[in-house]
Amino acid sequence: MTNMTLAIPKDLHEIMRKNKHIKWSEIARQAIQNQAAKLELMDKILANSKLTEEDALKLGRKINEGIAKRHGLK
Repeated sequence: MTNMTLAIPKDLHEIMRKNKHIKWSEIARQAIQNQAAKLELMDKILANSKLTEEDALKLGRKINEGIAKRHGLK
């Protein structure tokens, strides 16, 4: 297994120090593993997609325009 070093804010470190009974490295490992699994699933779903980046940008612009109109911003 590979080791990893993380930088965390002081306030979070204080909480972790107060709860030494918790295996924080295990929690971090599980969180990273869950995120990696989501990325793998997304890659599988998108593998056969014919949607181009340009198509996605156009679609995003249309969605943004619709939201702006709905909220009276345009």
